Amino acid sequence: MTIALHGKGISRGIALGAAHIVQRDTLEVVEYTVSAAELPLELARLDSAVEESRQGLRAMRERIPAHTPSDIVAFIDAHLLMLDDPHLTEEPKRLMHERGCNAEWALKLQRDALISVFDSMDDAYLRTRRDDVDHVFNRVLRALLNHAPARHEGGEANLEGLILIADDLSPADALLMQQHGIAGFITEYGGPTSHTAIIARSLGLPGVVGVPHARRYLREGEALIVDGDEGLVLGDADQRILEHYRARRDERQKKVSRLARLKRAPAMTADGVPIELLANVDLESDFELAKASGARGVGLYRTEFLYMNRLDPPSEEEHLAVYGRLVEAFRQQPVTIRTMDIGADKQTGAGVSSSRANTVNPALGMRAVRLGLKEPELLVPQLRAIVRASALGQVRLMIPMLSDLDEAAQVTHLIRGIQAEFTRLGVPHDPAMPIGGMLEVPAAVMFADGFARALDFLSIGTNDLIQYAVAIDRVNEEVSYLYDPLNPGVLRLIELAIRHADAADCPIAMCGEMAGDVRYTRLLLGLGLRAFSVHPSLLLEVKQVLAETELQPVRRLVAKTLKSTDPARYRELLTALG
Repeated sequence: MTIALHGKGISRGIALGAAHIVQRDTLEVVEYTVSAAELPLELARLDSAVEESRQGLRAMRERIPAHTPSDIVAFIDAHLLMLDDPHLTEEPKRLMHERGCNAEWALKLQRDALISVFDSMDDAYLRTRRDDVDHVFNRVLRALLNHAPARHEGGEANLEGLILIADDLSPADALLMQQHGIAGFITEYGGPTSHTAIIARSLGLPGVVGVPHARRYLREGEALIVDGDEGLVLGDADQRILEHYRARRDERQKKVSRLARLKRAPAMTADGVPIELLANVDLESDFELAKASGARGVGLYRTEFLYMNRLDPPSEEEHLAVYGRLVEAFRQQPVTIRTMDIGADKQTGAGVSSSRANTVNPALGMRAVRLGLKEPELLVPQLRAIVRASALGQVRLMIPMLSDLDEAAQVTHLIRGIQAEFTRLGVPHDPAMPIGGMLEVPAAVMFADGFARALDFLSIGTNDLIQYAVAIDRVNEEVSYLYDPLNPGVLRLIELAIRHADAADCPIAMCGEMAGDVRYTRLLLGLGLRAFSVHPSLLLEVKQVLAETELQPVRRLVAKTLKSTDPARYRELLTALG
């Protein structure tokens, strides 16, 4: 009988293949006392395990194909750096000296202490860091316990076409899966913002994470279907279901081929209204993908990953090197670089204060522009690099999470000071570089006319705007059902922002997830949106809907609905828009 399991789809696509269950040995750690005479040998065991783990990661890094994007390699480098971190190498030794305990127990105590700190925090990116800590500590523990590597970690394993099932997978595992030709994967834990998820999306591996007890319900070798679009796993599927999904997979491939014909076509509606269609990029591997998809520039480059995959904040030169490659990829097309959007309690390295670790609600705390203005040693090197990059092409700087005009004024003041210094020193830059801001806070949307007059452009960030507007944490499963782009209040906020920007003749785009969901494309056109910034993999689908849409009927229908106080009318709107 077919079994259906649900999780979170993190990488679009459908994979069919036989199940391979990763059964790593349980890391059972026993505590025992070590005498003073035995302690040097026990300390040496820990050093040896750390070095064995380091050599394993280095060997894996050397096997990575030369064409693999540098930012993916950086995930392995980050784990290598963590093996040199005193929290992993020295703190367990201190515990061994103080308590006279064995290496495994000291390592477990330190891991548990760090994990408990991360678990007490409510931030998606910080949870990503928690996973990395767990992966690295467990790697060392397995070396201490002399556990054999899993099958997919072996260089000679033949896993082509299989579906991997595990409790969790590390970024290193994701790279190994791609090298082995694995068709897709399922994990019992993890989320869409984990480093493993990021790599899987970049490598095009369909995957579903957060599937409780997957290894209990699924059997080794059984035929599986992984639907990364819907977050669905089907086990023991009968022939009829298999044929249905094969047809869906084949149709998807044909659709991709058909959409490819739109790459060079202009983005416009059926009645000839031009639409600006830009790309959102996260990693360097997205740069060429965005260009190849036909994007007319970058509407959002999320720079926080430059901070997250390291122990120390990036330097001005490191920032500039990445921005230079981005500008080079798009040459004379506009590139919008968003300054760091780091969460309230996100520890990005030694240069970041840890005094905010106990913030009750980080989403409402010291994050993004607030953090940058409070700790300018983080923000200023980035601003300097962006200003220098402006000499290379059409660079635009965007400020996230603005709440009031004073924040925008402070950042602008910093930029003007940097530009004045560069002019004095003869450092090339564009003194007219556009400075814009994101509308993510409802108060900022209500005052969008003020922001539109103070800044050069605006962009609506629906991911945060929706959660703030309806007062929920979108990663909290108990209230996530309220995260609804069709909430009448949310739609009115979006329409208000666009109307204010248009009245001030200020360009406005949308870069949130809503912009890339084709279910809402016609709705957004009806609200007045004329610039979309979406993930490269979604760009051609949006372009196709644009080409099939006549604007005026859509505008009339949306305007009529916005006047209604009946929530059901808003639900019916998508059906009416077709």
